[in-house]
Amino acid sequence: MHAIEILGLEKTYSIGFWRKRPKRALHPLHLAIEDGEIFGFLGPNGAGKTTTLKMLMGLVFPSGGSARILGMELDDPRMKAQIGFLPEQPYFYDYLTARELLRYYGQLSGVDSRQLSSSVNAVLEKVGLRDAMNVQLRKFSKGMLQRAGIAQAILHDPKVVFLDEPMSGLDPMGRREVRSLIEELKEEGKTVFFSTHILSDAEALCDRVAVINLGQLRGVGAVADLTSGVKGKVEIVWQGSAVPAAIKSSGGETHVAGETTRAVISEQDQDAAIDALRRDRLRLISVTPVRASLEDYFMAQLRLGAEEAVTR
Repeated sequence: MHAIEILGLEKTYSIGFWRKRPKRALHPLHLAIEDGEIFGFLGPNGAGKTTTLKMLMGLVFPSGGSARILGMELDDPRMKAQIGFLPEQPYFYDYLTARELLRYYGQLSGVDSRQLSSSVNAVLEKVGLRDAMNVQLRKFSKGMLQRAGIAQAILHDPKVVFLDEPMSGLDPMGRREVRSLIEELKEEGKTVFFSTHILSDAEALCDRVAVINLGQLRGVGAVADLTSGVKGKVEIVWQGSAVPAAIKSSGGETHVAGETTRAVISEQDQDAAIDALRRDRLRLISVTPVRASLEDYFMAQLRLGAEEAVTR
């Protein structure tokens, strides 16, 4: 059984003041997320990521299609008890302490009152807020608030956790802390579905990713599988500080270090660059393929989507 099944989910809004016109925020989306995996939902701002998450949470009604979580429909109360959610911009009452906040959410989530205190203490320990449990939230940093948000999402021990842009606005240390928390959730056997536009985090964390742009799914799969089809680059190293005109004109990145020069160019320019080195009698030291990154694939899909939008 899939943890999450999205079956043609779509959303169209009416925009405008006087003469309203339809705007499709999400084209029919088909996705299946396996049990126990970390799944990244990637896209630029306005791509449809938050719209999708809100429909899965029941906060926005879809215009068409359906979805199932843990084999249950979106309006099934039994399913709601098995999921946790952190919105992109959570709002917590500033004058509550972290402990008071979690006790409140624990009561809303149906945590057994006899175990509530121990559950709150345990989850505060897990997210690294045990020493700040009695501090008011208005005194928390952005990273601490994100950890408090994750704490409320996992307090009731859900099977599936949804996180909307959990690393947005965090400094490197905060992002690392949130990444560690997500990895711990996976180790516990939970399914984590999170949206982000920070590609390095997705590449480091995710078992699989999906790329969405302009409301359309552009690709889905493991990072290695997706990037294998992207034309990569090569690093050429030669002896000498001279850079042939053919390599300069290719737009490649060059770096001279003493008597050695390195250039990173596209694969299609490789043969011309080597021929240029031979003509200038520069000794070639190495040619090394540079693996395509998730960013390369992501940008290629965005360019393709923009071109298709223009031709429509």
